[in-house]
Amino acid sequence: MSDPSSSAVLRGALDLSSLRNRPTSPAPTGAGAPAAATGDQPGASRLVFDVTDQTFGDVLELSRTVPVVVDLWAEWCGPCKQLSPVLEKVVIELAGRVVLAKVDVDANPQLAQGFRAQSIPMVVALVAGQPVPLFTGAVPEQQVREVFAQLLQLAAQHGVTGTLPVAGEAADADEVAEPPLPPLHAEAFAAIEAGDYPRAISAYEQALAEDPRDADAAAGLGQVRLLDRVQGVDLVGARAAAAAAPRDVEAQLLVADLDVAGGHVDDAFGRLLDLFADVDGEKRVAVRERLLELFGLVGDADPRVLTARRRLTSLLF
Repeated sequence: MSDPSSSAVLRGALDLSSLRNRPTSPAPTGAGAPAAATGDQPGASRLVFDVTDQTFGDVLELSRTVPVVVDLWAEWCGPCKQLSPVLEKVVIELAGRVVLAKVDVDANPQLAQGFRAQSIPMVVALVAGQPVPLFTGAVPEQQVREVFAQLLQLAAQHGVTGTLPVAGEAADADEVAEPPLPPLHAEAFAAIEAGDYPRAISAYEQALAEDPRDADAAAGLGQVRLLDRVQGVDLVGARAAAAAAPRDVEAQLLVADLDVAGGHVDDAFGRLLDLFADVDGEKRVAVRERLLELFGLVGDADPRVLTARRRLTSLLF
């Protein structure tokens, strides 16, 4: 997230104008109704709700009272399943100072396009009707807390200091509590929160060794391996090194990782496919393996993955 002391982050880096005046359909009063968060209807204490292309206008208005965190996710996205419970936990603990709007990008393509969701999970905030990009990808709980603290500072600077009523919220949270994580998944989560990515990788690898069909472990492993590879990397230096040595496989792999971590998926795939066409032998094998790993991380159903797979196949045969 940008420096919270700067108002420049509220200049509208994302274009939501096409959704701003969209007519809204009557919202239900139960969980998942943005209108229920206004305090005028039953269910006003709900801090976590689903939002759709049709109800987004209500959420924009709500962001003039309280910061709204928008979680863009999809059912097929493994990292989304890791991040969403963390977001919900932190939002509920903030006791009405922030709300969480969940957007299923598959069911709401207009919102996905408006937020330019090139990679998910993607988390954006709305403050006074303006979007504030926060982060992309599953991140540790401590980092989520730090980003939310910055968001609250930023919101206060722009007069968004409301608090929604939370009476009954704890009981509601208990009703929707998810089952406990399997032990190895829990160990991986704890390691991620501590910033110990090698330990998280080991836990996910063990989970896959015990159950090769564990899709959540496979998704988590890809995400954590990516985080481990890009942790502490000098972005400017890495790009300069790759530009100076276009056939240096390690340099190109690193920049591709940085691109995916930053949401520039097409750039990453294009870079590696160009490199794959230009090298041979063991270098080609390394590039292909990284491509396949990134395909799994982004999601096999993602259109960008489908396009890149077709090009990879044509290069292979």
